Amino acid sequence: MHAESAGTAPQKTDAPNGILLVDKAETWTSHDAVAKTRRALGLKKVGHAGTLDPMATGLLVLGTGPATRLLTHLVGLDKVYATTIRLGIATVTDDRESEAIGIADPAAIAALAQAPERIRAAAAELTGAIEQSPSAVSAIKVDGRRAYDRVRAGETVELKKRPVTVHRFELGEPRIATGPGGEPVIDVDAVVECSSGTYIRALARDLGAALGVGGHLTALRRTEVGPFSVADAVSTERLAAGDPGPLLTPTEVAARLFPVVRLTAAQAVDLGNGKRLEVDAPDTKLAAAVAPDDRLIGLVEVKRGRTRVVTNFPVPVDGNSAA
Repeated sequence: MHAESAGTAPQKTDAPNGILLVDKAETWTSHDAVAKTRRALGLKKVGHAGTLDPMATGLLVLGTGPATRLLTHLVGLDKVYATTIRLGIATVTDDRESEAIGIADPAAIAALAQAPERIRAAAAELTGAIEQSPSAVSAIKVDGRRAYDRVRAGETVELKKRPVTVHRFELGEPRIATGPGGEPVIDVDAVVECSSGTYIRALARDLGAALGVGGHLTALRRTEVGPFSVADAVSTERLAAGDPGPLLTPTEVAARLFPVVRLTAAQAVDLGNGKRLEVDAPDTKLAAAVAPDDRLIGLVEVKRGRTRVVTNFPVPVDGNSAA
């Protein structure tokens, strides 16, 4: 995923080259999905644009061959999640995967069930640009050790708040349910559209804390990463059978993310060798420079009609942009 220097000619490669969308099942880890993709494509290396917790399902974005250089531009995209939040129980991990550390008084749950507007008001306070403390059981490092390792060792971990943006925190109708110990709880489905780096588990925790009853996630599904949807993803069952389906070509992916600059054949050769070009295109920090054969040559900055190579892409040996 490192950009080549502007003066370096692109190397040729015969590796499968593209982006794969995978719908991760709850029984799989993200590592399982990567391993099965490697096996299905006959590769040693497959990159990813962010993992999902084992409990979570939904969209993983994987990359193979030169297309892995696009992953760095996918990591920071906004995400959309469908989730179920349980109000009335706080847990160690802020989800259903661990023991309870607090259970609300049944009277408080009964009162909250009669005032759903309170839940919506609390969700509104967690919408927009907010400061969020990540879940203590996360992969963030604290003095060189993962936070979840410290928690599992019995340490108390408090992570610094960080700015995130919750564009949409849309709640369904709250419903009374029963917790694992028979206690009354309130379950509410939600759709969350947020910036990269937002912890949905922490959002559930903070919603419960704001309402004074505690909260955690019981279900989490990632449905979108930027312009990419889980509806277009290959199932884990199909992947396990060795059939990953067609890869999205680098050009398809880049064209969804950036403006496209169409090159002549001669310009494609020159840009592939790192040369600056004169182009008829508006200024932009990143554009996809595409050859006449629809091959992605590179990502470029355009300033005052001239290009500067940001990332070049190796040329497949058969001349195609995807395997």
